[in-house]
Amino acid sequence: MQDKVLLQMRQIEKRFPGVRALGGVDFTLREGEIHALMGENGAGKSTLIKVLTGVYQMDGGEIKLDGELITIRSPQDAQNSGISTVYQEITLCPNLTVAENMFIGREDSAWVRHKDYEKRADEILGKLGIPARSRQQLGDCSLAVQQMVAIARAVDMKCKVLILDEPTSSLDDKEVNMLFDLMRSLKSQGVGIIFVTHFLEQVYEVSDRITVLRNGELVGEYLTEELPQVELVAKMIGKELDELSSLREEPDIVVEEKEVFYNAKGLSSSAALPFDFSIRKGEVNGFTGLLGSGRSESVRAIFGADKVTGGSVSIKGKPVKITRPVEAMKNGIGYLAEDRKRDGIIADLSVRENIILALQVMNGFFKPISRSESEAFADEYIKVLNIKTASRETPIGSLSGGNQQKVILARWLLTHPDYLILDEPTRGIDVGTKLEIQKLVLKLAEEGVSVTFISSEVEEMLRTCSRLIVMRDRHVVGELKGSDLNQEQVMKTIAGGEAKDEE
Repeated sequence: MQDKVLLQMRQIEKRFPGVRALGGVDFTLREGEIHALMGENGAGKSTLIKVLTGVYQMDGGEIKLDGELITIRSPQDAQNSGISTVYQEITLCPNLTVAENMFIGREDSAWVRHKDYEKRADEILGKLGIPARSRQQLGDCSLAVQQMVAIARAVDMKCKVLILDEPTSSLDDKEVNMLFDLMRSLKSQGVGIIFVTHFLEQVYEVSDRITVLRNGELVGEYLTEELPQVELVAKMIGKELDELSSLREEPDIVVEEKEVFYNAKGLSSSAALPFDFSIRKGEVNGFTGLLGSGRSESVRAIFGADKVTGGSVSIKGKPVKITRPVEAMKNGIGYLAEDRKRDGIIADLSVRENIILALQVMNGFFKPISRSESEAFADEYIKVLNIKTASRETPIGSLSGGNQQKVILARWLLTHPDYLILDEPTRGIDVGTKLEIQKLVLKLAEEGVSVTFISSEVEEMLRTCSRLIVMRDRHVVGELKGSDLNQEQVMKTIAGGEAKDEE
């Protein structure tokens, strides 16, 4: 790690109608440094990056690169200055080759003009240790390799500052390690890397410094090795962790004697193999397993989101038929999908319109919810869930990820469900919002709502669930509760559990 300052952002101000998004924020990046930018959703991280990359124009402050004042009016200005961004969602073209993606938009370059771009691409890929070939179709590569190709494109365009915005959220452990190796290689070549992530362990594994923002203001800059993880969390959420610690205790929810709300036998869908499942009134249970184990496919079958191909279902002991989401909703089931951008929010609609959507579907579109009712509903849940938005009429697409997730939660809470399925409700959101959602889950259970909770973070599942269904290769391989609810037992069951005879 070097001490030469590469990038300086000083007293950056950014305002939106009714909101001060950044209030005099400072940020410093050094040459050959991996610098983690941390904070809750809505803290100002994305806004600061969008100012740096020319998506937003700052209302005050200055930016220096290599000691020289620069003006960034557009993403092209940023790119020309040597500032490149690789986003969580891959922005390249999967139907083109790796080489074509690396040189797209640069058709006037000598490499493309002389048709030597494939050779040039292979040289760059080899230099960076990226396991891809120039003629390989990008869509055939893993997500990790696709992100690496995006990074390779940025590096070849002489980037000095590389911004990685949630690059690991969809990667498995092996792919994360590949990406970290590439980041360390670029660091050794003097590239300054801004690393935005919600995975605290990854911050401590790969970063040199941490800058924390909260509510659009700078909390501080710290050497990673000198900032304990507990203190980092406290700085991000602005309070001590007594509440979080209390959630680490076993959930005190006694449900063994309560009635079974939902029961399925041999339930299967176009994506899920046959499985048995039940949940009692006021119980919080969950599906756990590695990525691709069948967790999401199972709950989609319960909600009728995929074509149901077999099995029987009863609710409160009475047989029911659920083959479509609307039938699940009318039977008191709500479902927060894993991919909020694809299956959750409607980005161009307002917060108010997104909140009332499920209730309107249940009522039928010939019985529209009045404007005054919808405004009252929206105001109520904005307050209850502490949704940070300029107003109820703000387009949901302009909210932070955590606040978008709260709006979708509000949508289902407004239907007053008896059974709520939450698939990865805390993925990609900050520690403080995670805590709020976990507390909400336990509160709903106390009020008698049944909740199925899915998270890639086993520790989070253990804090909230009183029973875990363990899956591997789309089969149920175990069920854990009581004293068996611990991380070691979950890992052992995933690794060595035998599939139950469901077929």
